[in-house]
Amino acid sequence: MPRTKQFNEEQILIKAMELFWEKGFHATSMQDLVSHLGINRASLYDTFGGKEQLFNRAFEHYRSISGDMLKILFENERNVKAGFQKLFDKAIEESIEDSCRKGCFVVNTTTELIPGDDKLLQVLNENKFNIETLFSNYIQKGIDNGEFPASFDAENTASMLFTFYNGLRVITKVNPNPNRLKSMVKVALSVLD
Repeated sequence: MPRTKQFNEEQILIKAMELFWEKGFHATSMQDLVSHLGINRASLYDTFGGKEQLFNRAFEHYRSISGDMLKILFENERNVKAGFQKLFDKAIEESIEDSCRKGCFVVNTTTELIPGDDKLLQVLNENKFNIETLFSNYIQKGIDNGEFPASFDAENTASMLFTFYNGLRVITKVNPNPNRLKSMVKVALSVLD
């Protein structure tokens, strides 16, 4: 008779996500996972497969949560420039509150594992496309609502803001100086003036 799981799979996935996010893929050992997750190796392998499979699921979970947060933020803020301001302010706030200086899990994974993992590169390209599309569609709403002129370049502006956002997440790991970061955001958002 199979044994029933003595743990919540969703909670374990979140804990694994947090550990991989903080330490990275290579620096996280199976023993780190066993200790941090509080489950034995056999249960970990039975439920999630090996370290790589658990990492992939944790990474997918992070991207899903982040994408949902971004959609909600943009849906709740009609003014496009104010919406981007809130997004960047949230990134700064999170960096100041995070004593581990984890940054962004997607950015961290990109710099750690690319080049060298073609399957992951495909996932990251898909993620980039999805986020840039969200940004571009949001800017297009601003064009449609008269916030920006009809000639405004939504696609390239979205790409620039996506690139800035990722760079911001890196810089906050190095020096999360709120005044300096806010000044940088002000300059970046001037493209929306």
